[in-house]
Parts: sequence; structure tokens; C-alpha cells
Amino acid sequence: MRFTSAFFVLISLQTARTDDFKLEEGFTLLFNGKDLSGWKTTKGEALDGKTEVYNGRFKVADGILTLDPKVKGDVRIETQKEFAKDMHIRFDFLPGEGCNNDLFLRGQKFDLKKPDVKNMKDGEWNSFEIVITGDKAEFKCNGETIRTATVKGKGTVYGLRAEFGPMQVRRMRVKES
Repeated sequence: MRFTSAFFVLISLQTARTDDFKLEEGFTLLFNGKDLSGWKTTKGEALDGKTEVYNGRFKVADGILTLDPKVKGDVRIETQKEFAKDMHIRFDFLPGEGCNNDLFLRGQKFDLKKPDVKNMKDGEWNSFEIVITGDKAEFKCNGETIRTATVKGKGTVYGLRAEFGPMQVRRMRVKES
């Protein structure tokens, strides 16, 4: 009986830890954790209601978007919505060994790989932010500014590219001003 009670307490604590995420004021989810609603392929195919695309290269399960390197292909998904205002994107990512996947926004490409992201921790959840104010973009990993750049164009979709290596993404959200 004691073992059973201890087991349920441990399960409850684990569930509480994984469900303690609270969306910050002013932010909206870009990735709902259930499917790819709000996203599309680069050819314009809407992914609403789908849990995988490109033969499983991108797949959704348990609140996580997985970029599976066992499925070959250098492919991208992008938001259906364009972003032209000042904005702040936040998400958590778990890079596996050899992670080299990319983000695209407002004429900028950012590689999620070492050594470009010096403080990236392989095999651990990392926090990532993109802050665009005026024509300046700031890319941060684990609270540290990694790069600043000048944005190009008035507005673009936000893209995620599965190039090489495993990566998981969760809690992707945006705040526009």
C-alpha cells in the first residue's frame, strides 16, 4: 500500500512540473502543443489539425514538436500569419547531438547549432528568444544575447527548418506590439 501511494505521489509531482507553464501576459501561442494548426508548408499547404508533416520529419506529441533526423529531408514549416510589427518570440528547445536547425524571420536566418550558440546545452531544455524592435533583431539563448542584426522587409512569416540533427520544441509563443 505504501509503495502504491508513493508511486502516485511521484507521478503527481512529475505531472505538476511538466504542467506548470503559464503563458505570459500579452503572449499568444504559436504552437498549441496538440497539432500544427496555424502553420503551413513552404508550398502553402495549411497544416491545421495535422500532427505530422513531411513523412514525420516534423511531428507533434505530448505538447512537443519533434524534428526527427531519422526521416531525411531539408524541409521547413512556417506560420500562416505574417509578422510586421515589433515582436517577441519565446520558446524552449531541446537539441540533440548534431543539432543544426534554423529559424527564419524578417529576412534573418538563425542557426540553432554549436558553435553559433555557444551557451546551448545539448540534451537539456534551453530557452530561446527573438526580440524585434524597429529594424533591430536580438537573438537570445538562455538569457544571453547571441547575435543582433538588422531586419529586412516589412513583414514575413516565421519559419522553422529541419536541416540536421534532432531537436524538440515546446511553449512557442509570440507577443506583438
